[in-house]
Amino acid sequence: MKQFSKDFLWGGAVAANQCEGAWLEDGKEPNVTDIMVGIGSKDPGLKWNDTTNKWEMALDPNKVYLSHEAIDFYHRYNEDLELMAGMGFNCFRTSIAWGRIFPNGDEETPNEAGLEFYDRLIDKMIELKMEPVITLSHYETPLHLLTEYGGWSNHKLIDFWNRYVTTVFKRYQGKVKYWLTFNEVNNMMNNPLVAGGVLNINPSDKNDPIGSITEKEKWQAYYNICVANAWTVKICREIDPDAKVGCMLTSSSVATYPYNCDPDNVFGAYDAVRKANFYFGDTFCLGIIPGYVKRIWQEHDCTPVTDEKELQLIKDYTVDFFSFSYYRSATYDHEVSLSGNTGGLVGKENPYLTGCSPEPWCWPIDPKGIRYVLNVLYDRYHLPLFIVENGIGLDEKVDENGQINDIERQKYIEDHLKYVYEAVLDGVEVMGYLYWGPIDIVSAGTGEMRKRYGFVHVDRNNDGTGTLKRTKKDSYDWYKEVIETSGASILNKS
Repeated sequence: MKQFSKDFLWGGAVAANQCEGAWLEDGKEPNVTDIMVGIGSKDPGLKWNDTTNKWEMALDPNKVYLSHEAIDFYHRYNEDLELMAGMGFNCFRTSIAWGRIFPNGDEETPNEAGLEFYDRLIDKMIELKMEPVITLSHYETPLHLLTEYGGWSNHKLIDFWNRYVTTVFKRYQGKVKYWLTFNEVNNMMNNPLVAGGVLNINPSDKNDPIGSITEKEKWQAYYNICVANAWTVKICREIDPDAKVGCMLTSSSVATYPYNCDPDNVFGAYDAVRKANFYFGDTFCLGIIPGYVKRIWQEHDCTPVTDEKELQLIKDYTVDFFSFSYYRSATYDHEVSLSGNTGGLVGKENPYLTGCSPEPWCWPIDPKGIRYVLNVLYDRYHLPLFIVENGIGLDEKVDENGQINDIERQKYIEDHLKYVYEAVLDGVEVMGYLYWGPIDIVSAGTGEMRKRYGFVHVDRNNDGTGTLKRTKKDSYDWYKEVIETSGASILNKS
């Protein structure tokens, strides 16, 4: 009988900034995503203050910032974790909001109220027999670190980061076995403000906080983050040798196919993957700054300030596993501009794919792509791979019987898991599968509730109305059976 191994990690994944709410409660201060309605926004909540000569938070009174309350996971986590455990999860991923522990990011001592919240949250996961998988930075850089220091382009952030990770490693020693460093940080070239935590504090255009970020600042942030990642591995091994630290990259981009056999498209697709994914993966996993990155630095006059001791640190302290998100594939044609968003790269439409997520998102559905990604990453890095995000967002309505029949979600997961299993047969070491958004949360890309991923519906609407009532969708019991049978319920269907 076909089935995944008994030690396979089954569960789901969320992020603090998309589910917790309580955005200024118990001492927390704003982070970079608190001021935006979706990280894809070109109009972040920042304005230049000519008196202080600094950027400052400027929320738009005409916008609804759903993330400020989100689904109130901060107060309802007991109920929500019990719902997750009810599906048989043996694993649950969330993030620690850095600003709950060090509200501005540069304090000398942590905020005890924030630590106590994560005490309760992590203890509840363990009580329910779910391994905590904790992301240290999931698009949640404290805003003060950007407006005061310029964010990760400033080397000082490494020291602030080290203080933060040391604090949480000591606090949760023996409780958290799996740590992820920077969520989807390879998005930073397209989204430097959020994914890279970068802000130009001496802007050329005081009306454009995003456009003022220079290539030099992006690459300095890249280097500093690589150093911080290595420090994270080192600090964790010293404090809790039994714990594991992994990187977390968006890897939909790895499945970027050449549109045809035109050599320009074949190499163009390969080069796109390197510059979208491997430029961080090679550093985190192999301990090297790739040659193609150094070429960019030379040709664009954006070489960051580096240090030989830090380069050696990067080489000595590589990650223990590679975790990633996969949602869709892309097709490269040199005659069509390549763009991207939270789902991955966007190129020329692939005529061989027939499915897509619904309007207005229309992400192409390519289950075989996840097998491709798993094989490429394993062949390159020879590290255990952990699928920590895969899912489909649907625009759903509760029917007259109070039910949601989300058959599309079930098919999406079934098709992807079949190809995950094929990758296992290929010899790929796959640690587990965490479905993204097992309970409806605020969309990262668009800042709305309408794009629903969950097995559990949350009554909240884009305008902020709703009771926050939780209701199981049809996929809830279906996914429970998948987990109970270690995948056999779908892998052995005739």
